[in-house]
Amino acid sequence: MDSGDGERTDERERAEMNQTAAADPAAAAQEGASEGFDLGTMLMGKVTDGPYLDFGPWRLNLPQWDPIQIGGLALDLSPTKNSIFLLLAAVLVVLTFGLVGRTFRKLEADEAPSGFANFVEALIVFFRDNVVRANIGRGADQFTPFILTLFFFILYMNLLGLVPFGVSASASLSVTAALAFLSFLWVEVAGFRALGPAGYARTIFYAPRGLHPVGAAVMLVIMTPVEAMGKLTKPFALAIRLFANMTAGKILILALLGLAFVFGDPGTQLGVAGGSVIMASAITLLKVFVSFLQAFIFAMLTAVFIGLIRHAH
Repeated sequence: MDSGDGERTDERERAEMNQTAAADPAAAAQEGASEGFDLGTMLMGKVTDGPYLDFGPWRLNLPQWDPIQIGGLALDLSPTKNSIFLLLAAVLVVLTFGLVGRTFRKLEADEAPSGFANFVEALIVFFRDNVVRANIGRGADQFTPFILTLFFFILYMNLLGLVPFGVSASASLSVTAALAFLSFLWVEVAGFRALGPAGYARTIFYAPRGLHPVGAAVMLVIMTPVEAMGKLTKPFALAIRLFANMTAGKILILALLGLAFVFGDPGTQLGVAGGSVIMASAITLLKVFVSFLQAFIFAMLTAVFIGLIRHAH
């Protein structure tokens, strides 16, 4: 057997072992004791997207469809675990605002809401006054629905990853990149509408007024690439920040729980498992706070970027 066949055989054996780890932890522990449990491969299988949903030892394979050909582009609309939980988060957003709106329609003019509707109203007022109006200024209320939708949508995606058998779609770079691109469009369109064509062009082709024509030309050559890159780095930072924070928390929790399979000795394994569960539980509580924080940061920075471009000189 040549080295290529040997490497393929080893990879196949590792894949089978980690599939066993996902389906049967006890069997994984015994097999890991004898052959060595590949924690890294298990982690990658859990944090990457796939056409299935895991429910403990059971796996539900999602239906797969043929890609749609649009010219030379193949568009695959087959469902994956990230897309399923992304749609679930969207449904929760619609239900949240639908139920709250229905509650408010039933109230009298001088009557205050209670319970969940009161909590959501407090969040809405906080975002309107301290995030949207504070950062955008005049005409800010027109952006409040978008900023609120961003916050709740990201929050639900983050929190769904903490429920049993749940998946955090915001731990996917493609999802955070799409959200950042949507934020980028809102920022640039808001700037174009507020500044007009000439004013918006100055946010890219920048040269201080009063310079000699030669100096202005030099500044344009230097500053135009800088300004253009600045427009792209903002959504890039939004996408990477959310993706990195949600992925890191998930990997850390799974890594701590996976340590129980690394140690083959029963006594050592029991002690490590107890410590792993305690630390993973503490990090899970911290991740609840991080889920709210990252959703807030994404929404707030979007409002900040809209305010900055609308008031650019």
